[in-house]
Amino acid sequence: MAADSPVNFNLLNRTCKLVVLLCLLHISVTVVFYVRSLDIRFAFVQNQQSGHRVASPAQTTRTQLPHPQEDPPKQEDQKDKPNPQGEDQKDQQDQKDQQDQNPPKEEEPQKQLDKCPETSPLLVGPLRVEFSTPVNLDQVKKDNPDVQLGGRFKPRSCRALQKVAIIIPFRNRGEHLKYWLYYLHPILQRQQLDYGVYVINQDGEQIFNRAKLLNIGYVESLKEYDYECFVFSDVDLIPMDDRNTYKCFSQPRHLSVSMDKFGFRLPYNQYFGGVSSMSKDQYLKINGFPNNYWGWGGEDDDIYNRLASKGMSISRPTGEVGKCRMIRHERDRKNEPNPQRFDRIAHTRETMSKDGINSLSYRVVKVEKMDLFTKITVDVGKP
Repeated sequence: MAADSPVNFNLLNRTCKLVVLLCLLHISVTVVFYVRSLDIRFAFVQNQQSGHRVASPAQTTRTQLPHPQEDPPKQEDQKDKPNPQGEDQKDQQDQKDQQDQNPPKEEEPQKQLDKCPETSPLLVGPLRVEFSTPVNLDQVKKDNPDVQLGGRFKPRSCRALQKVAIIIPFRNRGEHLKYWLYYLHPILQRQQLDYGVYVINQDGEQIFNRAKLLNIGYVESLKEYDYECFVFSDVDLIPMDDRNTYKCFSQPRHLSVSMDKFGFRLPYNQYFGGVSSMSKDQYLKINGFPNNYWGWGGEDDDIYNRLASKGMSISRPTGEVGKCRMIRHERDRKNEPNPQRFDRIAHTRETMSKDGINSLSYRVVKVEKMDLFTKITVDVGKP
């Protein structure tokens, strides 16, 4: 028994030391893990706080930027709402509001063009006129690109001296009109006129009334533009010299002076047929043209009598410049010679004050804006 006591004591001593060592080891491990847990918690808290500080500006930025497809805020709303942004953004918004209130100024109008010269520098003089080659209106349009819809034109490089309405009495002369457009548009452009072409087409099958159609052309053209000169032209007459300017003068102008039909001579001094021009004042002074000449002939002489009775004389270009060529044709049906023309001519002075523009009556059937002219179809009534 005595011998066993030291052995047991040593075993117990070693066991106690081992237990103490294990306890120390356990405590050390526990301390280490505890310290590490504190570091992790501290780092986590810092990250959370940093994340909140970063997220706030980003969120604010997303609030500031409008969606690209949204309409800009109304001007009144921006004035009423407080601006949560900095001074720079406030200044930008104020500038935008000022731009909205003061829109950009329109471009200043171009400087007014100088007047065109009295004699156009584009004129070429005598022209070759023939009617053997058919005319295609599409090609005429391509050859005259500056002619606008309805047969309107004005020069680009200068301001035309006159605004001219070209009035053509018309019925069933389509081929003649093609030649007229083919030759006259280039001539009128070279003459630097501000012009429009009006074809006054008589509707129906009643007897043709040329002078009344001319009156109608005067009235209808003025509905579109403030014309101050009126050229009255038969559709079958083509000038052979572009120096024969289709404009108005101080006296009524007879333009078709030398027609090939009459051997390039004036048939008689009082002749005023074919192509003529009058200013607005000259036209109104004679109460326009007579409305009661149904059929062929007489209205030209009546117009001459009207002009003479008001103290006006006829001006003309020279015989060389005033040459014209007529498109040959048979007399139109329903345009037979007027048997009453001589009696009416003899009484022009008595009838002109009550028969003319002041007694004009008609009905517009259709207005067509073509590429090269304006066609106005009218009902002129009956004799």
